[in-house]
Amino acid sequence: MQTHFSNKEAFKKAFLNGLKSSFNTELKDSSLYQRYTVLATLLEQELEDNHKKTIEHIHQNHLKKTIYFSMEFLMGRLVTNNLQNSGHYDVVKSAFEDLEIDLNEVEEAESDAGLGNGGLGRLAACFLDSAASIGLPLFGNSLRYQHGFFMQEIKDHKQVEHKDPWLNQPFIWETKKLEEAIDIPLFGYVEHTRLINPVWIKAVPYDVKIVGDHNGVVTTLRLWSTEPSEKQFVQDEAYINTTKNISDVLYPDDSTEDGKTLRLMQSYVFSAAGVKNAFNEHKYLGRDLRDFHKFYTFQINDTHPTLIIPEMMRILMDEEHIGYDEAWQITTQTCAFTNHTILSEALEKWNIHIFRNLLPRIYEIIQEMNRRFKHILETDGRFNKEQIYLMGLIGQNHVRMAHICIYGSFSINGVAALHTEILKHIEMKEFYMLYPNKFNNKTNGITHRRWLLHTNHELVSILDEKIGTTWRHDLTELKKLELFIHDQETKEQVYAMKHAKKQALADRIYKLQGVKLDTHAIFDIQVKRLHEYKRQLMNILHIIYVYQRLKSDPVFKASYYPHNFIFGAKAAPSYHMAKAVIELIDTVADIINNDDETNDLLKVVFVRNYNVSYAEYIMPAADLSEQISTATKEASGTGNMKFMMNGAITIGTMDGANVEIVENAGKDNAFIFGLSAEEVTRIYQNNGYKPREIYEQDPRLQKVFQYIRTLHPNPQHFDYILNNLLNSDYFLVMKDFAAYAEAHEHANEAYKDTSKWQEMMIANIANSGFFTSDRTIEQYNQDIWKLKKISF
Repeated sequence: MQTHFSNKEAFKKAFLNGLKSSFNTELKDSSLYQRYTVLATLLEQELEDNHKKTIEHIHQNHLKKTIYFSMEFLMGRLVTNNLQNSGHYDVVKSAFEDLEIDLNEVEEAESDAGLGNGGLGRLAACFLDSAASIGLPLFGNSLRYQHGFFMQEIKDHKQVEHKDPWLNQPFIWETKKLEEAIDIPLFGYVEHTRLINPVWIKAVPYDVKIVGDHNGVVTTLRLWSTEPSEKQFVQDEAYINTTKNISDVLYPDDSTEDGKTLRLMQSYVFSAAGVKNAFNEHKYLGRDLRDFHKFYTFQINDTHPTLIIPEMMRILMDEEHIGYDEAWQITTQTCAFTNHTILSEALEKWNIHIFRNLLPRIYEIIQEMNRRFKHILETDGRFNKEQIYLMGLIGQNHVRMAHICIYGSFSINGVAALHTEILKHIEMKEFYMLYPNKFNNKTNGITHRRWLLHTNHELVSILDEKIGTTWRHDLTELKKLELFIHDQETKEQVYAMKHAKKQALADRIYKLQGVKLDTHAIFDIQVKRLHEYKRQLMNILHIIYVYQRLKSDPVFKASYYPHNFIFGAKAAPSYHMAKAVIELIDTVADIINNDDETNDLLKVVFVRNYNVSYAEYIMPAADLSEQISTATKEASGTGNMKFMMNGAITIGTMDGANVEIVENAGKDNAFIFGLSAEEVTRIYQNNGYKPREIYEQDPRLQKVFQYIRTLHPNPQHFDYILNNLLNSDYFLVMKDFAAYAEAHEHANEAYKDTSKWQEMMIANIANSGFFTSDRTIEQYNQDIWKLKKISF
């Protein structure tokens, strides 16, 4: 069948006609945004047939499907991804070359969808891409944030947050489905299980197509926006504002009770809407509710969607009049939980007063769940009173979301081998003792379609030439590149690839921030959410130490290989320590970059407003990948995998998926340092760590601290950071500093041996195939979801 994308002539005609009909303009007068809009609109229309075909195939063949509930889906720009996966990229690129249009420039006109912040959301996006490419009926479910996380400005070295205006221009990839809107009740009070006088919120779905890789499969990410409901009779200004605020921003400030209530509203609304939507579809297709679990798995990505579990119970009992025991059986055969954290403060707990006020019927149901769970623990006989209390779904003042997930799910998975072992034997050992068969590991992965095929054409060309093209669909084939690890031509090609990507990133940084980087220097990069456990602070302390040594030690200066340190991170608006670390990094960067004595050897850049599109420049450009979290604290990480796949060498601790990176690439092809998971655990158990003693015995740290006190007219300006390190240092920055400095000396020296470094790059690329999210998704499906693949 002839379509606009059948050949370049057909596309050129449709494209030029689109400019005329949509904007009444000729090509020569059109803007980049107009060109992007016409391209995206044509492609979105082209995908509609395959989307309908996919949905019809699932319904007609009564295929089970998984709904992936996640607070975040960090999608990035979609135009190139959708062109590549649909098989239309070459036609468009060729047509645009005829028309003298740069496809990369057109792509830049698309806004990054503001639907996530860090690894949690990027992982969810990778999973959707992989599942569609494998042909699995996996569908995403989240909120449609009007203003995303935030746009980051650095002003006077401090982070300033601005609302992200990503929806100010139409989001061409979404389709509003008003007819499938769902009314969600909040507040009110309960009489005999009935909710009286609730406040009604309307959740309206917007569907975004997820395009499989050259297989015709197009699934859906459903995003819920909130509006006033027709069922709500009193609609004053406060009510209107509430309906807007629920889907306004990701992670609103929760330092006040109103902020906490809003966060809980968000979690409930997208969970309840997704659950009700699935029940509606199930009934529409004429199926028995008692068979619900045979047609759906709800994957709970982190604890934000926990309320899926009591919401299912509410619908089954209160609306469908199924008894508790049968409702519980259906619920617990439907829900599966992915745990993403070991940090106790990140395991969500909600104040009982806030929870009961907002969700009175849901709270009643959780109380009953808790009563029954407590009975299970008491009759088990292995748990004492303190353990039973600590394992409860409700504590003295809080509702414990992770515990609800463990009790109400048939599967609980960690996201890296080390992480899962820590869950089983330390953090959740009592639950593992109770439910050993529920726990399993699913090491995270990334979609190589975006993080290699899309972002690194230079490396793709090398791989195609050396090992053929089958690796594009089976990433384990990258292993064949090991045959070329000592091949001089391949080594030089990979090195040239890296230099080209460094140049592209350096050009972008110079354009945006005016900092000129030497592309022959080491590009040492740490980009991730700003959190104390990720230890960006240790990185900048070490940079200060290197700077001071360059200024005072001529022998060191003469032997030091030029080094560019690049950071990218956003700090949560109310996370004061994280924001202080950003200020410290950017203050130091400004001084170092303007010091003519040393700036030919050392530069530091804190990139502004780090996001997916920026990451597409950053990931292929790194020589050194900073993965320096405190051992036991990083569940997995996925940036580490993106860097590895593009030939960066890891400098890091044995934490998260670093363990498996080293297992695959070999310890000789990474710079590993620092405390092990066992050593960290012992330090916490013994409770005798004294960071001040380390400070007093290490002149390097003393000089670094003294220097930091000179950075601001007020010498105590950064004492919030320094005192925390001296008196607490919970994340063991001081303890690992010496080992980190030593690892950096090894890395700086190793880079001088170009031939050896090239071999390390090739070893990392060749052994990165394990980290494709296609593998992860296949494992989820084999062990948890058990979905049949879509085959046309």
